[in-house]
Amino acid sequence: MDFSLNSEQILLKDTVTRFLGAHSPFESLAAARAEPFGWRSGVWQGMVELGLAGLPFAEDDGGFGGGPEEVMIVMEALGAAQPPEPYLTTAILGGTILKSASESARAGLIGQIAEGTLRLAVAWQEAATRWSADEITASAEPSGSGFLLSGRKAFVLDLAGASHVVIAARLGAGLGLFLAAADRLTGRTTGYATPDGRRAGDIDLGGLWLEADALIVAPDEGGEVLSRALDAAAAALACEAVGAMQAALDLTVEYLKTRKQFGVPIGSFQALQHRAADMFVALEQARSMAMRAIMAQSSLPSEASAREIAAAMVQIIDASRYIGQQAVQLHGGIGMTEEYRLGILFRRLTMIGRLFGDRDHFLDRLVAGPSLLERIEP
Repeated sequence: MDFSLNSEQILLKDTVTRFLGAHSPFESLAAARAEPFGWRSGVWQGMVELGLAGLPFAEDDGGFGGGPEEVMIVMEALGAAQPPEPYLTTAILGGTILKSASESARAGLIGQIAEGTLRLAVAWQEAATRWSADEITASAEPSGSGFLLSGRKAFVLDLAGASHVVIAARLGAGLGLFLAAADRLTGRTTGYATPDGRRAGDIDLGGLWLEADALIVAPDEGGEVLSRALDAAAAALACEAVGAMQAALDLTVEYLKTRKQFGVPIGSFQALQHRAADMFVALEQARSMAMRAIMAQSSLPSEASAREIAAAMVQIIDASRYIGQQAVQLHGGIGMTEEYRLGILFRRLTMIGRLFGDRDHFLDRLVAGPSLLERIEP
């Protein structure tokens, strides 16, 4: 299989990299975290104007017709630069849910994402879910011409700057997915910073009433749609991790070349060269697994794709921990500081291993299914 980029994909990669280098350099990230939403409206609008927000969606739905490979390119670039803008939650996690919404609900909403006016947060996690949508306890009951919701959502990524929130709640025997304007949640949210400098929040749903058309995915399909969206977000997150690990390795190699001890660059010490080589091997293994996860979304049935993504995330989490720790150790104390780029990368790589599941979660999913190896007939 040929994994080389075509001319359009190379142009996309170069364009995104140049844009982030010019408009979101490392030196600007501290100021971005101090913004009211934790990100910059100007940078987000620039990403929209480049077509990144509408990239994952079909042209018929108002997007730009990009596929998983284009998402991989964008996420790797975002991983290296670490801009805090809500691309993952809006275009990937929330966007994948909107792709499965009813035609009437989908009409216009995806176009608004592509235009940058619709920014999504997805309220699915709860204090006791442990990354499993099956354990959601928030509920919705028919009430008049709409629904009355109850329960509490936890760790809703990018909640502060969202214009709309997708809410997962039990409805009858299934899981309904509701779309609520953010202003309907005024006074119900509590925001906080995450360890990697991003923003998240909790929502108290008790007594929240939503109109009937707020139900965008019926309860008989909601569980499957949410699971598919979480898998798509995990695959995109794997690509972001690859970009962050590449940046961490590049920083480490450059540091080994310039830092001197005993009058010579420490990169001349064979033991440190071996450690850098091991980091490179771990990165390339993770890259291949991220590619496999991305390709699986468009080439395999959903169940098989989910197994591939779970396998990729096990490898990604292992590699993220190893490369992050090695990079910090080879740098010394400076590697942990927020004033140095590696500190930001290390924190993000640590959070990537927790956002949609830890290593044990994905390993349990992997071993619960059939073998990834093809059966050999005697």
